[in-house]
Amino acid sequence: MSEPSPITVPQGIAAIEAATPAPDRSDPEVLIITGMSGAGRTRAAGVLEDLDWFVVDNLPPLMIVPLVDLMTKAGSSVERLAVVVDVRGREYFPELTEALGHLRSGGVTYRILFLDASDEVLVRRFESVRRPHPLQGGGRILDGIAAERRVLASIAERADVVLDTTGLSVHDLAKEVRDAVAAGSVDALRINVVAFGFKYGLPLDADHVADVRFLANPYWISELRHLTGQDEAVRSYVLGRPGATEFVERYVAALEPVLAGYLAEEKRYVTIAVGCTGGKHRSVALAGEIADRLRATGQRVTVTARDLGKE
Repeated sequence: MSEPSPITVPQGIAAIEAATPAPDRSDPEVLIITGMSGAGRTRAAGVLEDLDWFVVDNLPPLMIVPLVDLMTKAGSSVERLAVVVDVRGREYFPELTEALGHLRSGGVTYRILFLDASDEVLVRRFESVRRPHPLQGGGRILDGIAAERRVLASIAERADVVLDTTGLSVHDLAKEVRDAVAAGSVDALRINVVAFGFKYGLPLDADHVADVRFLANPYWISELRHLTGQDEAVRSYVLGRPGATEFVERYVAALEPVLAGYLAEEKRYVTIAVGCTGGKHRSVALAGEIADRLRATGQRVTVTARDLGKE
């Protein structure tokens, strides 16, 4: 007769788990982006993507409710959803009002961002890209614009935010979207510090290149040659060379107004390349140090060592 399996779970654990409340989940943010074709919906969606929103373009209205249900399920990491819905949905677009009603009855709070522009500007934008208006049919661009205004009239009245993009550049539009919709969101400048070796060529996407070959090369020290700048022994050696710490401090200080300017000009991705001869010792150590200093100023930074393992 086989022995019963030993009890490995202390008594009372199930009761404790049942009495433990699940962690609170903040209410999801849902944004409906709509408006006139050519008024900047795509640009607005891109701005929100850069701010870490989950963005879905040209979604049939009846798919909004199932999508929101997915993001509210336990385990979902999506907390901010933006959906672009417009007349490209053709016969499905009128179902938007019904979908919004379902969200409201389900207790889901949403906002509507409506983008508009003058007829003259919309015509000019369509002519510049040489594409017909989605409701133009066999008529003129103005006919399509007029038809679209009739279709969108009711949703425009319900909009929480209306942006007139008539006189806005793409950079101005991005700023308006951030100010009106993403209030409280942190600026989403993403910095990648790349260590590389000059012998393998410059990184093609580098916005800034720092040459750290002015420092003594650990390669010529037998105890350090087999190590990399990710090892503490090499890092300490490199940062202990005369001028190394001073270089890092001044370089990061010089980057501060540049990074602020990038944000103002809507440049969201920055690559800083730090190079030495082989991309193994000096560049790796200093890339990590520069990244740490940038993080200390509140920046979001990733570090990569492009050429490690090539020797």
